[in-house]
Amino acid sequence: MEHIKPEITKEKIAEIRAMMETNPGWHRTRLSHEICERWNWRGPNQQIKDIACREMLRDLDAKGEITLPKALRKSGSGNRVVNLSHDTSPIVCAIKKVMPIRIDVVTSRENAAVFKSYISQYHYLGYDRSVGENIGYMVFSHDGTPLGCVMFGSAAWSCRPRDEVIGWTSSARRRNLPYMTGNSRFLIFPWVRVPHLASHILSRIVRRISTDWTAKYGHPLYLLETYVEKDRFKGTCYKAANWSYVGETTGRGRNSVRGGAAIPVKDVYIYPLVPHFQEKLCGEKREI
Repeated sequence: MEHIKPEITKEKIAEIRAMMETNPGWHRTRLSHEICERWNWRGPNQQIKDIACREMLRDLDAKGEITLPKALRKSGSGNRVVNLSHDTSPIVCAIKKVMPIRIDVVTSRENAAVFKSYISQYHYLGYDRSVGENIGYMVFSHDGTPLGCVMFGSAAWSCRPRDEVIGWTSSARRRNLPYMTGNSRFLIFPWVRVPHLASHILSRIVRRISTDWTAKYGHPLYLLETYVEKDRFKGTCYKAANWSYVGETTGRGRNSVRGGAAIPVKDVYIYPLVPHFQEKLCGEKREI
């Protein structure tokens, strides 16, 4: 049986309010679990999507659609970012000097702490806890020197230019969105100046990410996406790594319901991982 992500309509918001009014003693965890069970909101492994549901609730609370009960405790240590000290000695050379690079999936708690610290301190967006299925990579030179970090997380719920290329219906999107992932963070450390390194890293990762994802979550990926702030970046490394530009965003957040604050307009790039990815995602064979 397939389990799909619910569309957060006015009726769904009213249902959440009614649940909270009827059960004033429920804390956030109980509310999230009840919503997941009632809406049959589960992942491919049949586990309830508790983390995704909590993000949705916090988003509605921030927009004034609901008022959540106070959190029982602060986020656990697994979500806390501690800024560590790092070697920032300049690395300025041709790419052949750092080859062959090594790309490791972030798995251990110790490696995750280092990964979060790098992104927190050196990525312009900082570290934001990735909700739902996600994977992180650390990139090293041939001698083990850290060069960068790459993070993939949940694909955007809605993006007009991407959705037009795929050609899926809303029901197909709800079913098959887990077979996509978004490159939410891509960081080459600011002290690393190695031409062509970024596109090389992307090219290496796209060849392995579906296998890594299957090992972690039990299902493959068919399509990658990323969003590049057009007033800040040109998307050069994505173009060089053969990602396809498909349009730009409207300036609304990925989980917005209505009336959310405007965000920077971004160029949208996608990278198919399988031939005829549209057929995989919606049953219809189309061409970009």
